[in-house]
Amino acid sequence: MLPHRQLRAAVLCLCFAGVSTSALAQTAPAAPPMQPAPAEAPTVQQPAGDSASQATGQPAPAPTAAAPNPSPAAMPGGPVRNIVLVHGAFVDGSSWNGVVAKLQQKGYHVSSVQNPLTSLADDVAATRRVLARENGPVLLVGHSWGGVVITEVAANAPNVAGLVYVAALAPQLHESAMDAMKGNGPMPADTALSKDANGFLWVDRARYHADLAADVPEIVARVLAAAQVPIAASAFAEPVDQVGWKDKPSWYVVTTKDRAVSPDLQKAIAARIGAKVVPIASSHLAPVSHAGAVAEAIDHAARELSRQQQ
Repeated sequence: MLPHRQLRAAVLCLCFAGVSTSALAQTAPAAPPMQPAPAEAPTVQQPAGDSASQATGQPAPAPTAAAPNPSPAAMPGGPVRNIVLVHGAFVDGSSWNGVVAKLQQKGYHVSSVQNPLTSLADDVAATRRVLARENGPVLLVGHSWGGVVITEVAANAPNVAGLVYVAALAPQLHESAMDAMKGNGPMPADTALSKDANGFLWVDRARYHADLAADVPEIVARVLAAAQVPIAASAFAEPVDQVGWKDKPSWYVVTTKDRAVSPDLQKAIAARIGAKVVPIASSHLAPVSHAGAVAEAIDHAARELSRQQQ
């Protein structure tokens, strides 16, 4: 059995959100409708540890076997207008509501997966069902635990043109979420978890705001904590059998004020997979607290993929 502290640390990489549309409205007000048009790109850093460290002023870990992004010829043709969003633990797809609204205003066809959180295999199956309904190239996005899911799914999905990781895990071949979390070190949120008699993990409501969502209004954080969806603890030991980031272009949103997943670990993961880095000064719950910035990063990635395929 893996050490309990390591299990708690691994779990806290997951997506801690699950808020209703009305609650999200408090942190992500709707903008006026707009037609798709070239937008100013967010600050994007090329895949290198030194570049990522500029966001926080902290030295970034050296890249480990960083993989270059593939050539455009390896990707499906046509503009990327489909976005599929994958949430993590303690949440459902409504954690992406603010991001969905922003991307829809930009003219994208957006789908938010509803993961059962009963196992990695079950979450992968749920994501594949959504992908099968998409018409044309897809940009696949995962937040936190959702990064493990998209890593597995993208490997044999010909309609996935690229990947965006948001404070997410991107395991190597045959790694589990726990393996990918090695090197995270003690984080303030490490002790906020408990396992029930059925083997499902929950976040302590009293710790939710300070440790996971410090830049979300407290009233909204209370809703997030109340609406959390537990995840099977056994999911974190399931290894990925294939790795999509090896042959798909990737981007990584680093949350520089994250108290659940170390920004240094995030930068190391981004360097390892050869991702372009987009730093955001956010807590772990960036899709809720910084929905606009996350949507801009996704939009930038989709536009870059579309230009490569022209």
